[in-house]
Formats: sequence, C-alpha cells, structure tokens
Amino acid sequence: MTSMQAIDIPRFGGPEVLRLTGRPIPQPGVGEVLIKVTASGVNRPDVFQRQGHYAPPRGASDLPGLEVAGEVVEGDFSGSNPLGLKRGDSVCALLAGGGYAQYAVAPLGQCLPVPPGISVLEAASLPENYFTVWSNVFDRGRLGLREDGSKESLLVQGGSSGIGVTAIQLAHAFGHPVFATAGNDEKCRACESLGARAINYRSEDFVERVKSETGGRGVDVALDMVAGDYVPRELDALADDGRLVIIATLGGMKATIDAGMVMRRRLHVTGSTLRARSVAFKSAIAKELHEHVWPLFAEKRLRPVIHGVFPAQEAARAHALMESSAHIGKILLRW
Repeated sequence: MTSMQAIDIPRFGGPEVLRLTGRPIPQPGVGEVLIKVTASGVNRPDVFQRQGHYAPPRGASDLPGLEVAGEVVEGDFSGSNPLGLKRGDSVCALLAGGGYAQYAVAPLGQCLPVPPGISVLEAASLPENYFTVWSNVFDRGRLGLREDGSKESLLVQGGSSGIGVTAIQLAHAFGHPVFATAGNDEKCRACESLGARAINYRSEDFVERVKSETGGRGVDVALDMVAGDYVPRELDALADDGRLVIIATLGGMKATIDAGMVMRRRLHVTGSTLRARSVAFKSAIAKELHEHVWPLFAEKRLRPVIHGVFPAQEAARAHALMESSAHIGKILLRW
C-alpha cells in the first residue's frame, strides 16, 4: 500500500473547508519513524492553521495535526534511541504537522511509549499538552519550592482546556496549590475534580480571589493563554518574584503593563511557542516527561481527560466544537 487517507486544508476558512483526501504514505528519514495512526489530537493551533493564521514550519507537512498515537511500523533506529523504542511498539508522538492522517512521520526522539494503563487512543491526547505544560510551567516558569521549602502555587487560565486540565493535574500531582479559571459552573467543577481551586471568571474577579486565598501574597506562576488585557491583571495577581508565562493570545496580542511594578516586585514575563523548536529541544522534553511524568500514569495520579472522539472524516465537527469552547479536555480524531 502506497496511499493513505488524510484531512487537508484546500483553502482557508471555517471548519467546513476540511477535506478527506488521499495522500502518498510519507517515508521516514534519518532519525524518524513511520506511525500507523490510531488517533490524532485536535488542538487550537490546528484551527489557526485552517484559518490561515499559523503556517507550518519550514519542512513540515502541510497537513494539520500536532500529535498522534499508534504503532511504529518502520523507521531509523540506528541513532540515539534512549527509550529503546522499536518496530511494533505503541507510541504517542509530538509532530510539527501531518497528524491528521492514517500514517504520520515523527522524529524518534519525539516519541514516547503509551503509558501503562492508558489505551493507544487515549494516548493521542497527551503529547501536545504535556510537552507544552512541562516546557512552560516547570522549565520556563520554574514552578518549584519557595525559600521556606513550601510548594509554589500556580494559576491556570482556561482550566478546562486541554492545556488547562494537563497543567492542573501535573502541578497537583507534584503537590502545588493550583487555581484555575473557567467560564461556567460545569467547567469549574471539572477543574476542582482534578485538584484546582476553580474561579468562574464570569462571576468572580480572579485577582481578588487569588489574593484572598493566599493571604494577599498572590501566586508564584501564572500560565496564560489569553494575553491582551489579562496581562496587567495577572501581574497584579503574582507574588513578588512571580513568573507570568504566555503561551497563546486568544484575548489579543498587545497589553499595557506597569513597568515600575515589574521592577519593584521583581516580576518575570516570558512566553514561548513549541511547534518550530528544534528536534533536539523537543527530544529533551520527551526524556524529562518519560522520567518524571510517565510513571504518574501507572500510579493513577494522572489521567487523560477526553471530551469527545470523532471519526476522522468528521474533522469539521471536531473543529466546530473546538471553536465553540464548549468542550472540557481533549478532542480526538479516530482513524
């Protein structure tokens, strides 16, 4: 067999432009593997790509899709292979594109074994969010210990999103107090079930609530997917020496901040995107996840949170759900 089914973007527009089509099966290169895909994760960047706002990095597939899970069917295992992966293994993988297809190529270093107790389909919900959260909350945001040895606290904006449910679970599993914002009571309950103190941003001021529950101190790290006019409020909600990490700009690209407050309180504002980073960078994250995070699945301290699974040919419905923001957790496409 030399061809496969895939979902492509023949023109930019709404969910309806997504099209089931035929493509040649991609061939793995040096240090890469070919995965027969069981399921593909649906993420907000896929929506932006479909709308024409987020082009794939140079050399990446033009097909959307940043994460898959399935079976390794062939590849190059001659180079660095610290996890000992081989043909026939069930894996999940982070991609720079090409995930909406029956077969996908991934760098070997960006593949992880399916965690114990998790199905291959469920594993498709993990890579994009876990790579992103680990890199931004624990590496860039440095969520850790205070000088007195107590655990630092985290504020997660959009706690019911795929990123949100991952950040809540990971921080909670490591013993950190977590606050999370969400837009209705159902989403707030979902955040609370994962270990967060939930804040309904439509009826509560998250700055006041955070300050009230931390004795006026504020949180040590804030993970922001909104930006825009949220930024000055998040800075106000930070403790001295706090870190604000911006990973999306759903609320706008620009913000006005009090630079004097940033200096006086020694605040840090940072951010990142993951898709265009090097294979070496992402492979290093994979090793850290395998060492520090994957064992927590076996211990039942982490679990996939999946809102819905759509047949791949119904990708348009999956994108419409993503844009509605009515989901809690992840959306998947099944092949």
